[in-house]
Amino acid sequence: RREWEIRLQETLGPHYVLLCSAAHGVLYMSVFIRRDLIWFCSEVEYATVTTRIVSQIKTKGALGICFTFFGTSFLFITSHFTSGDSKVNERKMDYSKTIQALALPKNVPDTNPYRSSSSDVTTRFDEVFWFGDFNFRLNKDREAVDSILKQNLKKDMSKLLEYDQLISEMSRGSIFKGFQEADIHFRPSYKFDIGKDSYDTTSKQRTPSYTDRVVYRSRHKDDIHAVKYSSCPGIRTSDHRPVFALFRVKVRPGRDNIPLAAGQFDRELYLIGIKRRITRELKKRQEQKDQKSSSVCSIS
Repeated sequence: RREWEIRLQETLGPHYVLLCSAAHGVLYMSVFIRRDLIWFCSEVEYATVTTRIVSQIKTKGALGICFTFFGTSFLFITSHFTSGDSKVNERKMDYSKTIQALALPKNVPDTNPYRSSSSDVTTRFDEVFWFGDFNFRLNKDREAVDSILKQNLKKDMSKLLEYDQLISEMSRGSIFKGFQEADIHFRPSYKFDIGKDSYDTTSKQRTPSYTDRVVYRSRHKDDIHAVKYSSCPGIRTSDHRPVFALFRVKVRPGRDNIPLAAGQFDRELYLIGIKRRITRELKKRQEQKDQKSSSVCSIS
């Protein structure tokens, strides 16, 4: 975990700092913020929920991180729901348990308590982003999905999404109430042969599906604008392809009753990450200089 955070800091560079990181079993989340904006951020709080029996604590559950930025409260949740093509009801139960049991906020005041519900954590924040392996599948057999994918080499995934369990359940209002999802224009993120671009070739022949998703909700209409929603097909280290989303969010003026974090961030991580970045850049420049020198020849 620490090595991963150092690499993130090294990659993001000196203008960003780690505001908070938390883990729950295999679930992990880190929040980086622009360095000059840490003074406008409240204390950061996090909580966890376990949705499975004790022997599976480390594989199924949810992790939430929340804070207020200026006058806008944010909640980020990452989850791993129950797997299995037919386990739709179990996944909906995972969702229900999470919104009821995730104990946030703890000390940071609600920016609009009159619109909050004690039975749904997502109603207690202005902006909510929920992401992870939700494990919803395509209700179509492998052969049919393969055929659709072969016919459609462009970004129109509408034929596949007609069979998507999550879209179907959200349209019924049975899960992620009040949430939205940006349009999907990428291929299913699961299940791949590790290290390859081919979908599952084992004897199980799992149907390609959009298991990895990002959904969002806001108390205020048009506060959140989805800029990009896609996957990373070039990262082949797992049987999933990473899915990412980029958003633009409207932030409201600060409030006097919000306790600020006094510019706190992980300074040790920052120093290690930036030192590595500088070392890497110096090494790269030296290699370029050596290469340039070796390419020069003299004629006498």
